[in-house]
Amino acid sequence: MERWAKYVLSKDIECDVDFTEPTESLWERHAALSKQMTEYLERIDGGGKRVSTDEAPEVSFLDLKVELTKRILQECHFCERKCGADRTRDEKGWCKLGAESRVSSVFLHTGEEAPLVPSGTIFFASCCFGCVFCQNSDISTDPNSGSVVTSDQLAALAERLFRDGALNINYVGGDPIPNTHTIIASLKNQTSNVTQLWNSNLYCSEDTMKLLVDIFDVWLPDFKYGNDECALRLSGVKDYFPVVSRNHLMAYNHGEVIIRHLVMPGHLECCTFPILEWISENMPNCMVNIMGQYRPEHRVLKDPERYSDIARGVSREEMQTAFDKAKQLGICWKPVS
Repeated sequence: MERWAKYVLSKDIECDVDFTEPTESLWERHAALSKQMTEYLERIDGGGKRVSTDEAPEVSFLDLKVELTKRILQECHFCERKCGADRTRDEKGWCKLGAESRVSSVFLHTGEEAPLVPSGTIFFASCCFGCVFCQNSDISTDPNSGSVVTSDQLAALAERLFRDGALNINYVGGDPIPNTHTIIASLKNQTSNVTQLWNSNLYCSEDTMKLLVDIFDVWLPDFKYGNDECALRLSGVKDYFPVVSRNHLMAYNHGEVIIRHLVMPGHLECCTFPILEWISENMPNCMVNIMGQYRPEHRVLKDPERYSDIARGVSREEMQTAFDKAKQLGICWKPVS
């Protein structure tokens, strides 16, 4: 049986709400429709029939999500920084983006995890992190990288990738989080039954996660730090562990997840071990990609004395220790050289 992409099914759920209502009322309606969506997914997965094209609602659950992204954009809190910029008036928040989204590159990626390739990868400019070791700093730190895309244009890019053989549409960056409004709006004009993949640092606000979990099928999140201190010093984010662990659980309860953990030199005890232990206790059936590609880049290269703990590559011994810990905990893992 062919499995339907969740975003496609979200268009089958009728939304009888007045979009001039207060935001709080829209979120209440969203919560109710989210439950309805879960029941609909279970029915379809159990062999039930979809709503026919003739019966498709004029206003759908997906339309409500689009409207809520517009509300968030007026006082931006797509990411957990919650800077509150009115990006509809081109105020720039921490990500330095206004209402426009920019795409740096679009291509069929064969270097992702084996079950995901070829992946229709769309790289967005800007990010909500400030990683001192960023390997994509040319696009993550430059909000003007690439070309502006509307939601219609983004949908066309996704459809082209599918026609070219993509198994999924992979939104990455930088990070997709600041571009949530454009991505969700693009789904209105996508029609192909193709897996939607969220590839992110997952430092989303809870509201953003509520919008995403009903319409994204697969999650490819980073789990970088096992404590808040390392996250603040190396990526400039507060309350990292509680926020990202919350969001990992939300993704895990609503879809398929492959966690990426980049092992960093000297950070086994403070980061790798706590992350793996948390995953084993809270997401026991989740696959973890334990990655050894760390190399000193960006600010670390410019100031190695300041970041002396990560101013070298990770050793074979450190990687083997990480693998052994995952085995000990019974985690489904795979290394990437």
